[in-house]
Amino acid sequence: MIACENLQGYWNRIRQPCARSQTAHNASVEDRTMSRASSIDAARVVAETRAWIEKAVIGLNLCPFARSVYADERIRYRVSESRTQDALAIDLETELRALQAADPQVCETTLLIHPHLLTDFFEYNAYLDVVDALVESVGLRGEIQIASFHPRYQFAGSQAGDIENYTNRSPYPMLHLLREASVERAVAGLTDPALVYERNIETLRRLGHRGWQKLWTDEDAGG
Repeated sequence: MIACENLQGYWNRIRQPCARSQTAHNASVEDRTMSRASSIDAARVVAETRAWIEKAVIGLNLCPFARSVYADERIRYRVSESRTQDALAIDLETELRALQAADPQVCETTLLIHPHLLTDFFEYNAYLDVVDALVESVGLRGEIQIASFHPRYQFAGSQAGDIENYTNRSPYPMLHLLREASVERAVAGLTDPALVYERNIETLRRLGHRGWQKLWTDEDAGG
């Protein structure tokens, strides 16, 4: 999976923090998922993450490059048991080095999912500075980059309940480790990468909150 929010044109917008006064939003599927995080097992976390990729990322075509990587099983899912930011940093360093060493034909990208930690989006957003510093310290700047997904993701300048935030709302907080070479190939194949972001906003606005909730109705009913 290639994280489309990393495409040239709107990466900086994503990384801008939002005011805490904007945090209130209606309870939805991601809130219920977060409340289960303390008792859920790793297999369930991965299953719900895969369902999100299938129904939202691929199903809504939010990332046009995700389908083949997902179908070829070249995504590594690592569920972190970390309860502290220092412990998560250790897990992240391990995954960074593992992705660097892996054959891209076997492992193209990694999702480091941390269901017990940084469940507050603004704490998560602040931690991305630590993430960037770690990528730099292990000498992987320019080789691997990190994309961000969170159940309460909020773009700068938006309200917490705005539907466009759902382009980056995953079942659990996670860090998406990407090879720079993969991103460059993806961008090279696009006439205007910024159009992906604009199209995604239009897709979510047409879907609306009710449509987004409907994506998960079958899963919730059977869970």
